[in-house]
Amino acid sequence: MKTNVGGLDKSLRIAAGIGLLAFFAISEGATRYWGLVGIVPLATGLFGFCPFYPLLGINTCPARR
Repeated sequence: MKTNVGGLDKSLRIAAGIGLLAFFAISEGATRYWGLVGIVPLATGLFGFCPFYPLLGINTCPARR
């Protein structure tokens, strides 16, 4: 896995992931489970790799262009 997620992209992914997981924590009912989707952007932000970027030919990491 080569890093393909850059600085701003990484920060936005982590923030979105934490926000969605917070939604999971504070919500009630069946809709709260949509907050678990936050695991995906949080993980891609922390690891610096998005599995869809190579398929789309995207690379936001300035060191790997």
